[in-house]
Amino acid sequence: MPSSPQKHKTNSHTSPVIFIIVFTCLLLIGAIIFRNFILHAENTRQIGGPYSLLDGHRNLITQNNFKGHFTLIYFGYTHCIDVCPLTLATVSEALKELELQKTPIIPLFISVDPTRDTPENVEEYVSHFSPHIIGLTGSAQQIQPVLNEFHVTVHRYLGKSKEELLNHSSLLYLMGPHNNLIGLIPVDSSAHQISTELKRLLSENQL
Repeated sequence: MPSSPQKHKTNSHTSPVIFIIVFTCLLLIGAIIFRNFILHAENTRQIGGPYSLLDGHRNLITQNNFKGHFTLIYFGYTHCIDVCPLTLATVSEALKELELQKTPIIPLFISVDPTRDTPENVEEYVSHFSPHIIGLTGSAQQIQPVLNEFHVTVHRYLGKSKEELLNHSSLLYLMGPHNNLIGLIPVDSSAHQISTELKRLLSENQL
């Protein structure tokens, strides 16, 4: 008797997994292209602007609270599983180097996740890295204008465990005493590279 044709079974889980991998790769490539564009942009004066956000005690904080001081701003979120905690840990080490030389910089962590990042959550999160980092968050209406001003892009997607993750552009923004952009530093720099670049930028701006 002729053998019956074999039925080929398809794995229903393969397509979604491939889609997630491809989508994530595209987001990473887009983030790298965006970072390189920003780092080499001729007119960086268009980056940055006013903000009105909440600290861990739900006090309203604006750029005027830091007038006369240099601030180092990083955008992230507390549910981040890789880049954000690594960056904050590296920045913390860089700040320790600068503290030894009495270099005045106020580090700020601004959440890109208004849905989950409450002021209390953000304050607890940054306290794990450094007592000097000030965590700021707010409603979507408060955060979105800040993201636009700093050219921060955010894309939501589901991780392997179906948890919501965010892919966002990552850079360190050194802002001057009048909330003016002084320089941009890649987050994949080492702690020593960050501290060295910060000292260079401050030196060029007469500090």
